[in-house]
Amino acid sequence: MHIPVLLRETLEALDLHSGLTVVDGTVGGGGHSRKILERIQPDGILIGLDRDPLMLQHTATVVTGERSHLCHASYRDLPKVLRELQFEAADRILVDLGLSSDQLADRERGFGFSTSGPLDMRFDVSQGESAAELLSHATSEQLATIFHEFGEERFSRPIAEQIVTQRRGSPIRTASDLVAAIDSALPASIKREARKEPATRVFQALRIAVNRELEHLEHALKNSLYESLRPGGRLVVITFHSLEDRLVKHAFRDETRWQCLHKKPMAPSPQEIRINPRSRSAKLRAAIKLPPITVSASPK
Repeated sequence: MHIPVLLRETLEALDLHSGLTVVDGTVGGGGHSRKILERIQPDGILIGLDRDPLMLQHTATVVTGERSHLCHASYRDLPKVLRELQFEAADRILVDLGLSSDQLADRERGFGFSTSGPLDMRFDVSQGESAAELLSHATSEQLATIFHEFGEERFSRPIAEQIVTQRRGSPIRTASDLVAAIDSALPASIKREARKEPATRVFQALRIAVNRELEHLEHALKNSLYESLRPGGRLVVITFHSLEDRLVKHAFRDETRWQCLHKKPMAPSPQEIRINPRSRSAKLRAAIKLPPITVSASPK
């Protein structure tokens, strides 16, 4: 079952009340959306977006009613979504960049390590190429760059070379195939001392590359999310690795646009981490959109 991360902190940062128009830019399993909808009743509106149509189908079973709209779209396309729904702007926006438990558990998606299902990793299987397709043709240099830049993987080059070597004999089609290639490339001492699954960074890097996640986030922070929020409205972003957090931190430093709600990002409590270990790397940053600065004309 999917457990929403930093739920209490998210609801507090959003500062919800009846009548608000709230956007959940990544509805996922619907955990945050369901609680948001409860808090903005009876007059509020929830607009939920997700790139993953399967997640939207699931969310539609837990987020219901005429006060909610679920849309198959990326949060980077939020201005277009609002126009189509005939809303001028949102009062609150939440973007939770983590994978849902349902996505990780689905053996046909390829997000998890221990699966013999297809290595797909796309949020929307109708868009772009799968992780297996990328691994089948990318050069070792291209793969090493992906693993280094998007996964911050120390052993990006030997892992990339091992993948290219292994695919000559047998295509890498499943998560299990990829884990085996990574395992062959890593030094034994690293595998012994690893505190988490050694394949974590490579899987993260591939998922980011396949879905162009950082491109979506950077564009949205500069344009879509800011444009779609009313002055005085709040944006809450939950990140799960340093690459995402860096982009959010940099965007919120623009004091002409944003007023940060916290000096430091909020993190899950030890109790939450015990209940939901996947929350351990989560960070929440929140900011209020400032009204645009108007420059008065100089007297003649």
